[in-house]
Amino acid sequence: MSGPAAVLIGPPGAGKTTIAHALAERLGLAVRDTDEDIEASAGKTIADIFVEDGEPHFRELEHTAVSTALQEHEGILALGGGAVLDPRTQEELRRHTVVFLDVRITDAARRVGLNTNRPLLLGNPRAQWTIMMDHRRPIYTEIATHRVPTDGLSPEEVTEAVLKVLGKAAREQV
Repeated sequence: MSGPAAVLIGPPGAGKTTIAHALAERLGLAVRDTDEDIEASAGKTIADIFVEDGEPHFRELEHTAVSTALQEHEGILALGGGAVLDPRTQEELRRHTVVFLDVRITDAARRVGLNTNRPLLLGNPRAQWTIMMDHRRPIYTEIATHRVPTDGLSPEEVTEAVLKVLGKAAREQV
């Protein structure tokens, strides 16, 4: 197996899951989301894993889910926002086509409200998101083979931009 056609990374609100589904549909590929894999294998939500088992346990489950998906999945793969924090995951991603869906706080806040059950954004969600991105943006940028800014764009426009950077001709909608 050669691995995913593309791996989508980025912070909460970047649209990774939405764009993964749109890309998969346009390219006739399967889609996989490692957050969904983690919840399925753990039998509980990510928020519950954080509360009941702690972030270190979650990060270990996340690394396992990402590593497995990178080996098994050949379609479009969406990773959780913090998956790139693990140095082992960073190393594995270097062998794949990785698209960083970049978003700024204004669009991220509008898209996710920054008040949903995202364990790392408790307290002041906007401040937490900004601090998180100050730490993660350099990692996203360094890992990515392509960067697609998503601010002010519709999901369709982001999908087209990703197809363009991947060198895929946009298919006509039937």
